[in-house]
Amino acid sequence: MTRIQPIAYGAILMLMTGWLLYIGKDVFVPVFFGAVAVYIIVGLTQALVKIPLLGQILPVQVRYTLSLLVIALALIAMSYLVLINKNQVLALAPQYQQSLLIAIQKIAVLLQVENEPTWATLRQDVLAQVNIQRVVGSMLTSVSSIAAGVVVVLLYATFLSIERRAFDKKMANISSDSNNVARVRAVINDINRRVGSYLALKTFLSVLLGAISWLIMLYTGLEFAAFLAVLITFLNFIPYIGSFLSVVFPLLMAIIQFQDMNAVFTLFMLLVFVQFAIGNFLDPFVMGKSLNLSPFAILVNLAIWTELWGIPGAFLAVPITAILTIILSEFPGTRPIAVLLSKDGVL
Repeated sequence: MTRIQPIAYGAILMLMTGWLLYIGKDVFVPVFFGAVAVYIIVGLTQALVKIPLLGQILPVQVRYTLSLLVIALALIAMSYLVLINKNQVLALAPQYQQSLLIAIQKIAVLLQVENEPTWATLRQDVLAQVNIQRVVGSMLTSVSSIAAGVVVVLLYATFLSIERRAFDKKMANISSDSNNVARVRAVINDINRRVGSYLALKTFLSVLLGAISWLIMLYTGLEFAAFLAVLITFLNFIPYIGSFLSVVFPLLMAIIQFQDMNAVFTLFMLLVFVQFAIGNFLDPFVMGKSLNLSPFAILVNLAIWTELWGIPGAFLAVPITAILTIILSEFPGTRPIAVLLSKDGVL
């Protein structure tokens, strides 16, 4: 009975925590994104030191301010890009709907199923009911609301950056036991080092992937290449699924826009090649063992956090899993869980 009690208490605590995270997602999600933004700002601040001549003479506060301005301007530019493309997409939506129907008809002829009653029923009863203008409008409204939330995230990031100045003093006074203070400080430093390194490198790789994808889409003449490049940049933060969607969205746009399947195939192959090269060679080389997380654990946590917080949860799944693994590794009772979450079992 004594052994069952801790398990029961742990299960109840997990359920209560999950329920709290679910109902409080509107509050927690911007806070977590604000923390992620601070990690990226700190990483950019440290990178500014490596600038020849100028980096060494710039004061820390100036570098923090410059980093914050770069992040803020980048987010504002992305939000503006979404807003200016919204009306153009809605105006072209009826044309895209007709192009999509033509493309499906060509595929049906190619597969020799055009005369099948099931195909005709599918085309008449399903495709005729799809209003792409309404679907695209709904998607862009959601994206616009996300863009509006950028302001809230920037506010959290700004105040968290200010709070960092007094953090060491708070840590010194958190407990009268110097051993406890040292232990907590070591855990926080480990979290900051590993998660900060991951986010900084992942941001660099995501921006690189977005820039190369933009050049490819620009080369093939794909419309809304800049918007899709920004989308690819953000999707690269989502493990596994992000790479798949980064190819699917431009591919769907190409099928709707181009009548020539050779152009669609060229775009598809170029995007897949870039995803494969960065995901299988450059990503492991640059990232190294910054987090030491099991791929299966990442996949499971991706499903859990997506269920709790939707799309924002998918973006935050990896950093949150890394933080939980580090914290769980510090307690004897939960250390086995941290070992299972790790990639090689070494913490």
